[in-house]
Amino acid sequence: MITFALGLKNKFRGITAREGILFEGPAGWAEWSPFLDYDDATCVSWLRAAREAAFDGWPQPVRDVVPVNCTVPAVGPEKAAAIVRTSGCATAKVKVAEPGQTLKDDLERVEAVRDAIGRGQVRIDANGGWSVEEALRALKELRRFDLEYVEQPCAAVEDLASVRRRTDVLVAADESIRRAEDPLLVRKLEAADIAVLKVQPIGGVRACLDIAEQIGLPVVVSSALETSIGIAAGVALAAALPELPYACGLATVSMFTAEVVDEPLLPVDGFLPVKRLVPAQDLPTADRATTAKWEARFARVDALRGSR
Repeated sequence: MITFALGLKNKFRGITAREGILFEGPAGWAEWSPFLDYDDATCVSWLRAAREAAFDGWPQPVRDVVPVNCTVPAVGPEKAAAIVRTSGCATAKVKVAEPGQTLKDDLERVEAVRDAIGRGQVRIDANGGWSVEEALRALKELRRFDLEYVEQPCAAVEDLASVRRRTDVLVAADESIRRAEDPLLVRKLEAADIAVLKVQPIGGVRACLDIAEQIGLPVVVSSALETSIGIAAGVALAAALPELPYACGLATVSMFTAEVVDEPLLPVDGFLPVKRLVPAQDLPTADRATTAKWEARFARVDALRGSR
């Protein structure tokens, strides 16, 4: 078992470093990296996903490569444009509704991304940061950039449904699926046009495939800000889906200042390959205190998993 700690080039989701555990089973290496603000009960599904990767392996792929988007954090317009130009991707997902920022900041960032990507696709992600009225007001301004879709404009699934009824911008649901007691409520309320699925939070590739089948919406597979070893699980899900009409949010390892493998999963011409990875011999491991914290957390969550 290896504990890693990697810096981030830009603050993302309020953090500047990413930590987690890598471990090996008969099927290969797996990553377990629930965010530090998640309680033990929430982390059980993340561990199920890691154990699937290590002990069960993944379903057979139906494609060899997966189209991906680059992710643009809530940075200034010049840096946003630079991220897009160096990404190798034809689709960009832009973070909006960042606490402490304004709609003007979002407009400038998205405009810079639209200019940089040319005829490519631009999608935005609000991470549930808007109210219904804020979302509608923002989308009225942002839609001029020919948005592919808006991801999770509001936190509550009922509010997603309200926004979807009142805008012509397609709505994607992320947190309303992976953090919901009933992930199928999105379908029941007709709250989204697209389902965003993340392997670790939902509990594994097969668990995601089950939801995809039941929810009946086009699927975008997205990263939970994993290393290349964790991203490989997301690629495995995207590769196993019967249909994949949208680029996936899996090109995120470029956001790290270092990586845990010798050849990180970086897009080539906007695609990631389907493959297994192993840790590098000299990967950046965490210090003793961080390692002890994660090992204790792993033991607690594993015990909780076994009791369910």
